[in-house]
Amino acid sequence: MREIKTVIFDWAGTTVDYGCFAPVRAFMEIFKEYGVVPTIEEVRKPMGMLKIDHIRTMLGMERIAKAWQQAHGKLPGEEEVRQLFHIFEEKLLDILHLYGEPKPDTLEAVGRLREQGIAIGSTTGYTDRMMEIVTTAAEKKGFAPDVWFSPDSTGGKGRPWPYMIFRNMEALGARNVREVLKIGDTVADILEGKNAGVWTAGVIVGSSEMGLSEAEYNSMTEERREAECRRVAEVYERAGADKVYKTLKELADELTAG
Repeated sequence: MREIKTVIFDWAGTTVDYGCFAPVRAFMEIFKEYGVVPTIEEVRKPMGMLKIDHIRTMLGMERIAKAWQQAHGKLPGEEEVRQLFHIFEEKLLDILHLYGEPKPDTLEAVGRLREQGIAIGSTTGYTDRMMEIVTTAAEKKGFAPDVWFSPDSTGGKGRPWPYMIFRNMEALGARNVREVLKIGDTVADILEGKNAGVWTAGVIVGSSEMGLSEAEYNSMTEERREAECRRVAEVYERAGADKVYKTLKELADELTAG
């Protein structure tokens, strides 16, 4: 891994918004407004996708589709996808400024990588409008990647498509996919990296896949924390991750060693 010259980070659950709660809150609210109550597991399963694709995926889940049919007399289609996304977008835009706090080890890890001359890029499931809010909030707290790209820059082809990674590589002058590491907190992040041919990693603590707040994680016994970390690691590994890091500090430790 010493050949890594570029690290491309995800946002919520990876670098900011410990536990990735902003989109979860908005998704839960919009479905409830339409008389369908999703589970946390159903909301989090497509996490990392372009948000309209996330809604499309949820509506395609068997239990949710049946609940929708019971509530509205028909199965949901593309019209419903668009309606839900419009409401979701407005709800998320209203609260995103509250979820730009960097995770505890983000600033130190990114600073150490930059000291080694490693470029810092980013991809996201957020749109440009959403990112304008998130990046502003995060920058005020000290975190700003060198570049970032949303699915708006790739014709709406978000994760698991690889194109946001390629846009980062182009902007940062990265010539070789084997000198690039993509790290995120969802299966969609892992698949994005695999499809791009770059090194791909998952981060465990504070991830969407773990789905716990910082207080919830810290209140667990050491045994329970370790069991939960193993569970999340196995999810990333099954998705094809090359590496799994407990924290971003572990990532920085490995890439700056020696």
